Amino acid sequence: MSKGHFLVFSTAIISGFAIFINKFGVSVVNPYIYTFLRVLTVAIFLTSLLFFKDWQKLKQLTKKQWLLLIAIGLVGGSIPFLLFFKGLAQTTAAQGSFIHKTMFIWVAILATLFLKEKIDRKFLFGGLILLIANLILLKKLPLNLNKGDLLIFLATLLWAIENTISKYTLKNLEGRIVAWGRMFFGAIFVFLFLFSTNQIHLIIGLTLKQLGWVLITAIILFFYVMTWYNGLKFVPVSQATAILLFGSPITTFLNLVSGDKVSPKEFFSAILIILGILIILFTKETFEKIKKLKKLIYVRI
Repeated sequence: MSKGHFLVFSTAIISGFAIFINKFGVSVVNPYIYTFLRVLTVAIFLTSLLFFKDWQKLKQLTKKQWLLLIAIGLVGGSIPFLLFFKGLAQTTAAQGSFIHKTMFIWVAILATLFLKEKIDRKFLFGGLILLIANLILLKKLPLNLNKGDLLIFLATLLWAIENTISKYTLKNLEGRIVAWGRMFFGAIFVFLFLFSTNQIHLIIGLTLKQLGWVLITAIILFFYVMTWYNGLKFVPVSQATAILLFGSPITTFLNLVSGDKVSPKEFFSAILIILGILIILFTKETFEKIKKLKKLIYVRI
């Protein structure tokens, strides 16, 4: 496994933990305030890191690179979060989760068009299995999308666009700088939203327990963006976003360990997700090595 794949798999594992823990955090904090404080905290962490390691590199960024970082913050670190939480309040969690997990499809399309990434048969086959794995968790097919579904779909598209822009930007920039751009400018845009909607004062009323949840989830988010953008630099974005779905089986496992009921459908879905990712990642060279190994074993027998 390459360094890039290892980091992206680490991101998926962190994502699985984050989904498990965030359900407790969101329940005690206004979701918009929760988003802002998490993004702001990570932005402060990253700014401190860059101040000691990459401050000179920031000063040398071109106008185009600054614009790309601002765009990443806008379409990745702010607007989609606001749309996602608004949409989630108007649809079911299962349907919202399914729509969000289709992101790898839109990333693959964008990567093919703008980054010239090649989508081969094993990606299509593995992607189909991933799609089926997510459909299993739905009680019925989402044939009619309500307003909440459309908001989540729009958020998913924006995240797909952001990942495509990030992959392009990572050609010439370090992963931690791109991560900083997403969180720093994302925090600014979310703050402007809260200020314009007269919600910023809600921060004052937060309890120590709520601030504690913000800090815990912000630390998780910090490691998420650090592993994701540093891994994305070396892995095709279509492949990387498919690997992110590995977070779902991790969450299922954590729910099981914590004593929550896990249905057979969730188990089957988790198995299919792992299978789909393995199919996408297995190269022709790997299959050839397996065939050679089988022949070798057969000859020895």
